[in-house]
Amino acid sequence: MLRGFYTAAAGMLSQERRVEMLTNNIANANTPGYKADEAALRAFPEMLLSRLEEAAIPVQERRSMMKKTPIGPISTGVYMQEMMPNFSQGDIKETNQPTDLALVNGVIPTDAATGKKGMLFFVVQNENGAVRYTRNGNFTLDAQGYLTTNDGYYVLDENNTRIQLTSTNFTVAPDGTITGNNRRIARLNVAFAANPNAVAKEGNGLFRSENGLLPSAIGNGNVTYEVKQRFLERSNVDVARSMTDMMSAYRAFEANQKILQAYDRSMDKAVNEIGRLK
Repeated sequence: MLRGFYTAAAGMLSQERRVEMLTNNIANANTPGYKADEAALRAFPEMLLSRLEEAAIPVQERRSMMKKTPIGPISTGVYMQEMMPNFSQGDIKETNQPTDLALVNGVIPTDAATGKKGMLFFVVQNENGAVRYTRNGNFTLDAQGYLTTNDGYYVLDENNTRIQLTSTNFTVAPDGTITGNNRRIARLNVAFAANPNAVAKEGNGLFRSENGLLPSAIGNGNVTYEVKQRFLERSNVDVARSMTDMMSAYRAFEANQKILQAYDRSMDKAVNEIGRLK
């Protein structure tokens, strides 16, 4: 019976974490470039139950020995193994803001090891020089004229240097080249992650690489993309499906909760009634 407590509790914990993930997805449904998380639930290894019993030995003097009779396997519950971002392209919407940039995927090769397509990112840098990656092209100009994210991360060019502009009167070509006052200013650096599992979310639409800096997609003949000025990539969260999945997770949580309560009532009866000395 105690195993039942652990199995039901494991189911409740996994569904609780799934609800938290879905809630975060819905909360970021309007965040530009946001990539929805997906959960991978996995069962704990099953246990093989056996019954120990006494077996008689057919000899003149009565003797016996213990033998083990298999009963069958029992599940030990589930857990959330990991959360993985869904890197599918979000819808592109027009904003008419010159500092808004959308990164549109073109031809992206598939990673042979994972079977998943790679991913492209804008390259940004914080004040301490740490490099991060983002799909959120909702940029702005700071007081010094640097192109930054709304959180103050500097947008980097193909030489991994900060991009400084004199005004919002500039144009961005599809290949990421920035021009202003009839002269070339810089070219946006676009990083390519061949294995999307090699990057992890860090919050506020940022990603970090687990294996050093990502290589640039510039000059990579196997990768094509387009930078669209005055456009933003929307979140790829499917709100309707997320709400449906959340209701399903709630029901699964409640089912495990009722099972746990039933075990608790049975244990209460075993302790206070069956085990009572008369």
